[in-house]
Amino acid sequence: MVTFVEFQNLDIRTAKILEVIPHPNADRLYVLKIEVGEEQKQLVAGIRKWYTPEELIGKMIVIINNLEPATIRGVESQGMLLAAGDDERVVILTTEREIKSGARIK
Repeated sequence: MVTFVEFQNLDIRTAKILEVIPHPNADRLYVLKIEVGEEQKQLVAGIRKWYTPEELIGKMIVIINNLEPATIRGVESQGMLLAAGDDERVVILTTEREIKSGARIK
């Protein structure tokens, strides 16, 4: 189990998707360019089977912002997109209403 203090250490924020590129080395992955407040970052996400780039660009998503960077199939990912999934599909977490990118999830 995760303690409350450990949970509080997660920096969960909103982010706006600016660009979506198919991962050059993986058919199931996208490379997302995102805006988190004033900062731009790059994420690698395994959502290519369920979303087209056009469906994603401009969406306000929810990310873990302070995850240690990882290299995924040769491309650096600087956070993690949050999504829900079952045996049939995956859906990304988005905001219900408009809010600025970089807003902290409480």
